[in-house]
Amino acid sequence: MKPVFLLIPILIAALGGFSLLFIRGGERLRAVYTEAIVLAVSVLVWMLILNRPEEGIQLFQFARGLTITLQLDGCGSVFAGLIATLWPLATLYSFEYMRAEERRRGFFCCYTVTYAVTLGVALAGNLLTLYMFYELLTLITVPLVMHPMTREAIRASRKYLYYSLGGAAFAFLGLVFLLVNGATTAFTPGGTINAYALDSHHDIMLIIYVMTFFGFSVKAAMFPFHGWLPTASVAPTPVTALLHAVAVVKSGAFAIIRLTYFSYGTVFLRHTWAQVLVMGAAMVAIAFASTTALRQTHFKRRLAYSTISNLSYILLAASMMSPFGMVAALAHMVCHAFTKICSFLCAGAVMHQTGRAYIYELNGVGRKMPVTFACFTVSALSLMGVPLFACFISKWKIAEAATQSEGLLPKLAVVVLLYSAFMTAAYMLTVVIRAFSPIPADAGGLTDVRDPNWLMLLPLVLFAAAIILIGVHPAPLLDLLEQIAAWQW
Repeated sequence: MKPVFLLIPILIAALGGFSLLFIRGGERLRAVYTEAIVLAVSVLVWMLILNRPEEGIQLFQFARGLTITLQLDGCGSVFAGLIATLWPLATLYSFEYMRAEERRRGFFCCYTVTYAVTLGVALAGNLLTLYMFYELLTLITVPLVMHPMTREAIRASRKYLYYSLGGAAFAFLGLVFLLVNGATTAFTPGGTINAYALDSHHDIMLIIYVMTFFGFSVKAAMFPFHGWLPTASVAPTPVTALLHAVAVVKSGAFAIIRLTYFSYGTVFLRHTWAQVLVMGAAMVAIAFASTTALRQTHFKRRLAYSTISNLSYILLAASMMSPFGMVAALAHMVCHAFTKICSFLCAGAVMHQTGRAYIYELNGVGRKMPVTFACFTVSALSLMGVPLFACFISKWKIAEAATQSEGLLPKLAVVVLLYSAFMTAAYMLTVVIRAFSPIPADAGGLTDVRDPNWLMLLPLVLFAAAIILIGVHPAPLLDLLEQIAAWQW
């Protein structure tokens, strides 16, 4: 396909989203229009992935070396394909979930424009373009977090904004230094740091890498910059599902993969104190978030801390700075996305059908909502790393990358992974066991409870099926990721 087609899906999603503010008619018409836009964009994205343009397209040039460029490579194809697969189903789910909410027109406007901006992150051809869409992602998702317009939602949106802008400020330093000391700002396999910077500014460049890593890790919710994510759980479930599964946190992780493997380069970073520092920070985040999740009694907050832990799995794999690490990072990005969006949408279905938001209120609910909790059980087993489910494959790859790396710290990472798996089993199985326990005698509120309608159930079933399919037959995904890590696709 011609390079100009890289811009078309972004434009359709952005313009289509904004046009929702002006469309007249009933809710059904707006829902059909919204889903049609999202589906059309997803089809175009998959056509681009399957017929990838060999060159990119330059949209703007501010100065020499400062351009806004779109380009699709193997790494971007993984993220773009993930977005294009998840977004239509999440949108379908949101129609029923938001049916009784106010300000739906503005909600679906921002929800669809967020699709466009997240695609911009995936299709960015250089660090400046990625940074631009990265900042736009913050601005367009703040109204989604604020949507309930309660005091808690407004406070959560402010916290999210402050954290994100602070992290972006540190990431901006990395952008500036790479503009000065890189041969190009374009994403180049192996990195772009020039020989002069390697020799004369070695330690400074390592310091800037660490600052940029932690700057991007704010959106990836890595400890100690994680505070915004559990707070943002006050947003509607369709928002938190995409925040946790693909749009925001995955953009942070994706930016770190780009920074490490395509801008700085692993040859420059491997076996340095910078690698030790970021790898150690990711391990601390995994252990902290896994432990904290077990203490949470609110359903969505428990899943939020689970997200913090699992996003740090991706950063841990990326910090291995090897082809094995890149394969593991991309694999967990994909597997966790399907798993976490499934678990969050199940939690949202429970809250929508029962009004119950705390885990101690879930006794017997699974007997009234068997399909919902069957899907949740699949996602729980996947997060635990049980064989034949998706996240077992990605966690195995992370452990494999750790054993293939030199030094004591990667070996310690395996211990951290085992500890996290144990804690994950504790905080996920607690929910499953409570849900399928006998219905309490005084549970009069469960009399009329049942699974939601097909608009909410269909995405859950398809996500659960995808988790099992990837777990049972991971070879096509892993073969593709290995080609990408070897710069062959």
